[in-house]
Amino acid sequence: MMWNWLVSGLALGATLCLFDGSPFAPDGNVLFDYAQDEKFAVFGTSAKYIDAVRKGGLVPKESHDLSMLRLLTSTGSPLSPEGFSFVYQGIKSDVHLASISGGTDIVSSFVLGNPLKPVWCGEIQGPGLGLAVDVWGDDGRPVRGEKGELVCTKAFPSMPIMFWNDPDGKKYRSSYFERFENVWCHGDFAEWTEHDGIVIHGRSDATLNPGGVRIGTAEIYNQIEQMDEIVEAICIGQEWDNDVRIILFVHLSNGRILDNDLVKSIKTRIRTGASPRHVPARVIQVADIPRTKSGKIVELAVRDVVHGRPVKNKEALANPEALDLYAGLSDLET
Repeated sequence: MMWNWLVSGLALGATLCLFDGSPFAPDGNVLFDYAQDEKFAVFGTSAKYIDAVRKGGLVPKESHDLSMLRLLTSTGSPLSPEGFSFVYQGIKSDVHLASISGGTDIVSSFVLGNPLKPVWCGEIQGPGLGLAVDVWGDDGRPVRGEKGELVCTKAFPSMPIMFWNDPDGKKYRSSYFERFENVWCHGDFAEWTEHDGIVIHGRSDATLNPGGVRIGTAEIYNQIEQMDEIVEAICIGQEWDNDVRIILFVHLSNGRILDNDLVKSIKTRIRTGASPRHVPARVIQVADIPRTKSGKIVELAVRDVVHGRPVKNKEALANPEALDLYAGLSDLET
């Protein structure tokens, strides 16, 4: 989808500045050097990158001239409240921070930034133009101030009309219109805020359901990924004893080993920052976390491996070998 976005930028007369390589070689400043030298007006990045810059102790606001930067966009995964704060405290205090969420399938964003509205910490500012976005409960009715399904209640300009090799439209309908009749259900677990903004709590199909209570995985990530000991994490629900229990896998920094004290710190952080229901039943250290070629972690693939089910679309993974780390773990048998 970014190819289409970039071509649109060229059509508007913009100059595109692209980077291919590690953003942390040799010292994490390469993209900010680039932004300073080329006088970026718009800097598109990811929530993971912003968090990695913060954890790396970098303060671009002090080390670089970003006076020309007007807009910083973040996507790929929900940007945590701490990520919002770091952008303004560590990157630029007067930039428009636009956390956006949409999909490759629509080549667009259902919810995104709005330069006419204030930015509230942890919130996406509102729906995109031409998109009748709402949040619905399980009964198919709009909900405010509580979590539900992100839907689009009317047709929109960039809506795909078919899938390849799907002549009767069965796969297309089951992908978007099976949950609510004739209403696009995107598969995001979302919530309207009091400012008419949106919070994305994670993918609906990756939502955790311990004791029948729906929990978005982003609610857990927002807590523990602020810990310096943790590089990244992935969370799934394991079917257990006629219920679901939360399993948290963590990739630790600098060769650290997961000991009892760190497990206790992780659980305490989650309990106090989220709720007791969010606390995982097991915390397990892993050497790598599987992700797509576009950098998104794959909770469903890990969940399938843990349950001994075949994984679909392995070809979309950048590191499919990482899935082997999650198979047959003795810690998940008790």
